[in-house]
Amino acid sequence: MPSPVSADRSAAQPPGHDPVEALIRQARRLKGEVDAVRRDARADGPDPEERWQRALYDLALHQLDDVDAHLAQLRDGPAPLPTGPAPAPSPAPAARAPRGSLLSRVGSAEWNLLTDEATWSAELYRILGLDPELPALTLDELPSLVLEEDRAKLTALVTGCLIDGRPIDGEFRVRRPDGSVRTVHMMGEPVLGPDGGTASMWAVLRDVSALRRSQRTVRETRDSLRQHRHRERAEQRVAAELQEAVVPAWRGSLRPPHQGPATLDLAAHRLSSDGGDPIGGDWYDALELADGETLLSVGDLTGHGVAVASGMATLLGAVRGMAMTGTQPGRLLALLNQLLDATVQPALGSAVCCRYRPATRTLVWGQAGHPAPLLYRDGTGRALGAPRGVLLGATRSAVYEQAEVTLVPGDLLLLHTEGLVPGQDRAAAEDRLLGLAPRFGAARTAQDCVRALVEEFGGAGREEDACVLVARVTA
Repeated sequence: MPSPVSADRSAAQPPGHDPVEALIRQARRLKGEVDAVRRDARADGPDPEERWQRALYDLALHQLDDVDAHLAQLRDGPAPLPTGPAPAPSPAPAARAPRGSLLSRVGSAEWNLLTDEATWSAELYRILGLDPELPALTLDELPSLVLEEDRAKLTALVTGCLIDGRPIDGEFRVRRPDGSVRTVHMMGEPVLGPDGGTASMWAVLRDVSALRRSQRTVRETRDSLRQHRHRERAEQRVAAELQEAVVPAWRGSLRPPHQGPATLDLAAHRLSSDGGDPIGGDWYDALELADGETLLSVGDLTGHGVAVASGMATLLGAVRGMAMTGTQPGRLLALLNQLLDATVQPALGSAVCCRYRPATRTLVWGQAGHPAPLLYRDGTGRALGAPRGVLLGATRSAVYEQAEVTLVPGDLLLLHTEGLVPGQDRAAAEDRLLGLAPRFGAARTAQDCVRALVEEFGGAGREEDACVLVARVTA
């Protein structure tokens, strides 16, 4: 392979212009399209995937810049070297390659082993930050610019070329006189003399600092993205396990321990989204209390993930604990609101809390920004009139009222969280649910009613979790 700086060798003729021009146009068009997409990509957002994508766009542009410049060199051929004294520098800006272009990042050199002379191109002086008026460094002097930890690498490259005749292909870092460090990729070959021995060595040195920075950024953002996704999967798994432990997706009847005849037939179910979204904060609960009454509750804590699942478990534990002490629904919701307001990570939630008194078949209930229970009787349904109550965590001084309703044997109560009916607002969802009154009237058990709800609303296309609790008065 001929030396690109040897004055006694004729320059290679460039290939035909037409095919290369077409390639140049394609490369520049692609570069413009990539740059247009890159400008729309966020680089300062919190999403690790967006940062990784932006880094890949930057790297692609660096490489397309190089492709463009390489093709331009193929079209134009190598520039001839002057045979006489070097001309004075021209003040015209057009006489130099644009700063940052490939031509300003590629230099060439030849070291004559017989005369110990070195010849460098002007671009190589610029890459290394040296004064072009100074003599070019010999192979013995070149390591003085290289970082100490990379000198052995350069020595091995040069020795392999001069002694064993192997081509040079490697990288090392140099420290310029201004203190900046550049990464240089060196490629070259030995030039043999008439006797078959190595007479000189030529090399092309390319400043790949920006390219390596882009590649390093891609690696770092890719690693960050992998770690982020690994954490997301781990958090999703923990949240799912916590949710399953606290709010299992029961399909059968709930049978709270009871010493006497059952007064309520209970069943519940958690409908999960099918889009792989993080675990939400929906819950349901049915608990027989020490005084013989039954706690019924459903609720939803805003957000997704481990923190929300943990917060939901905390709220559910608080609801159970306060209900066990005899706290009535209105007061219970007020205390729950204060608890949510005092948490380290403030959040909003909604809930319905009911106490059923079997001796009088009375339901005492309150709500916090939540859909009211639906009462089905004699083949028709209606929503219970909601007492006053706002979202949990919305305001510290919120007041939560409670209401009472007397039930009769055969009545059916439906408690549910938002999102049970996909794609519907609260009013439309209520109408859909009330329309199930004939099916509920024909159902023999609470479990049959839950099964009907799952068949109606639990199919593909759910975008969020939802919980439903059905209670049928049996005695």
